[in-house]
Amino acid sequence: MNRNAGFLSFGVVLGAAVTLAAPQTLAYLSPAAQAAASDTYRQLNLFGDVFDKIRNDYVEKPDESKLIEAAINGMLSSLDPHSSYMDAKSYKDMQVQTKGEFGGLGIEVTQEDGLIKVVTPIDDTPAAKAGILSGDIITAIDDTPTQGMTLDQAVEKMRGAINSPVKLKIVRGPKKDVKDVTVVRDLIRVQSVRSHVEGGDVGYIRITQFTEQTGDGLKEAMDKLKTEIPADKFKGYVLDLRNNPGGLLDQSIAVVNSFIDRGEIVSTRGRTPDETQRFDARPGGDLSGGKPLVVLINGGSASASEIVSGALQDHKRATLIGTRSFGKGSVQTIMPLGQDGALRLTTARYYTPSGRSIQAKGIEPDYKVLEDVPADLKGKDDMKGEASLKGHLANGEEDTSASQAYVPPEEKDDKQLKAAIGLLHGEKPAQAAAADTGAAKPAVQTGKADGSQAPAPADSSKPN
Repeated sequence: MNRNAGFLSFGVVLGAAVTLAAPQTLAYLSPAAQAAASDTYRQLNLFGDVFDKIRNDYVEKPDESKLIEAAINGMLSSLDPHSSYMDAKSYKDMQVQTKGEFGGLGIEVTQEDGLIKVVTPIDDTPAAKAGILSGDIITAIDDTPTQGMTLDQAVEKMRGAINSPVKLKIVRGPKKDVKDVTVVRDLIRVQSVRSHVEGGDVGYIRITQFTEQTGDGLKEAMDKLKTEIPADKFKGYVLDLRNNPGGLLDQSIAVVNSFIDRGEIVSTRGRTPDETQRFDARPGGDLSGGKPLVVLINGGSASASEIVSGALQDHKRATLIGTRSFGKGSVQTIMPLGQDGALRLTTARYYTPSGRSIQAKGIEPDYKVLEDVPADLKGKDDMKGEASLKGHLANGEEDTSASQAYVPPEEKDDKQLKAAIGLLHGEKPAQAAAADTGAAKPAVQTGKADGSQAPAPADSSKPN
């Protein structure tokens, strides 16, 4: 089964089969368990009865396969915002997306209160170039309202032939400004990792999302930076995870392991032993040579991005700068089913090495640095995060306030990046207040090359 950090016909048959088997099965259960099982059997029979009534008596002959799929999606959407059923086409699209190449607009979207919300536009894609922002609500696609659409239906409608246009009606910000944006579809090739040298002595690495290419891409980037910066001048790395919506769990583990070579990276805890696991760093995996590290995060940094930033923060290996992350702390397992379809099911929560659950809370940076947002965009790209999603997994006291997700298009205006580079030169961020994260003191606060790691304590939204 793959990790990302169609059953009605079966249900009808199963309902009848279970009813016949019930007297023998129930004999081995406690009275309380027998009562619960009997109620389940009755509900399954009711489910089958409703399906038969619709199939036989509805005013027009219904499409039974669509009925089944709608029932499955309804069942899954009642669980949490990230569980869903993928038909054969959707499953194939998902597999293509995790490889880092797919057709579409280049935005990550989720569903909130029945509407389609942009998590983040992917760098250098048609959506990003057209001005789509994190937090935009897509209310119509080619004049068709999105209210009532499933997330899969909306994504499918936004996809299409390369070079064909699609018109999006978006609502932006607290004033609910309405704007029509036309985006021309293209083949989206996501370059997961980009890098360059900052100021002659800092290695900047940007990860846009965690695909199958990320681990290898990071190694190539770090090797290249080592050839471009003299060892005696190399001040450290900036790892930019802002507006990175996440992706593959194993790739987030590989990224952390590129900066540490011992200790826990992440653990997952579910209902079954298979879903309760601990992932440790592989000795000798550290490629950084102990150079100081600053990680940039914001309200659009989610899932795998939070695994990376949380682990590096707990190990005192990195200083985090920016704003609070999104707060998606659950693991989805992809389970192939039936006629080439698959179930995306939330099976576990993940925890940082210190035992923190990020679910609906997010990662607080060590230094909160706000960008200067243009007046016409103020508040329009803020992200409320996981805690604002209907049906999200609860996690005690949650933070429902919005977190800034704006990244200036021009590097010269990027205060968070400037703060990171300054910190690597021994300069404390001028406009930043230290956030109360409960984590250890920032690893590079003094600008020293501290590559040590603390001992480990015991312990994907859809692109289109």
